Amino acid sequence: MEFFEKIDAIPAEDLSWNIPEQKQGKVNVIGGSVQNFRTEIKTAEFLTEKYPLEEVRMVLPEKLKNKLPPLPNFCFVSATESGSIADSQLLRDAFNTADFNLVLGDLSRNNVTGQAISSACEATDKMTVLTRDSVDLVAEYRPEKLLMNENLIIFASLVQLQKLLKAVYYPKMLLMSQSLMQVAEILHKFTLSYPIAIMTLNNDQILIAENGTVKALALEKSGYSTITIWSGELAAKVVAMNLYNPNNFVDATINAIIK
Repeated sequence: MEFFEKIDAIPAEDLSWNIPEQKQGKVNVIGGSVQNFRTEIKTAEFLTEKYPLEEVRMVLPEKLKNKLPPLPNFCFVSATESGSIADSQLLRDAFNTADFNLVLGDLSRNNVTGQAISSACEATDKMTVLTRDSVDLVAEYRPEKLLMNENLIIFASLVQLQKLLKAVYYPKMLLMSQSLMQVAEILHKFTLSYPIAIMTLNNDQILIAENGTVKALALEKSGYSTITIWSGELAAKVVAMNLYNPNNFVDATINAIIK
């Protein structure tokens, strides 16, 4: 099929050459709650150490303020009673002050936090990656408008995508029993209907979809497993490579996976 390509070799164009020597670009790492915020810290440290970014800032609920040192790379926003992120103007402003937002999750499952993340993602014109349990949250809270944001990348499991498609009453069902080609065809049609980009995992293949184009890359070529792929590190690499290679999502993401 013309829309689908299975990648068997490393692409000829190495986009890592586009990583600047001087520090450039600002990234927000967003998420966390009083129950868990370790992934956000580890991912921010990974980005700071691996890439020449001008700023990596963590956007966390204010109930974590007394648990962390008063450093300038922390931005504390309004919190729910349970200690997760709540809706606020500060949160929406934070989304618009970085070049790229990485929403990692570790968020409490409640409507207030779901509304906060969805509203901020809907309103921003900055590139944003939603991954891990943040995808579950937005799937439960009015995702129709969110999915019209052309700056949105969703890095999710097939089960999470299944919930998302169901939430917008998409006529095609994603099932775990479907073949790679069946899943690719649904992603092809879905990304023609909605201007977002998608990354997922199916049959040990990492699928990358945007504007109706779907490419597959064997998980074994990535250096990650079916568990570690969701650690936050690969999502961070995708953010960095797309930051330095704007408007080239598919190739930048392939380079992030392989390099």
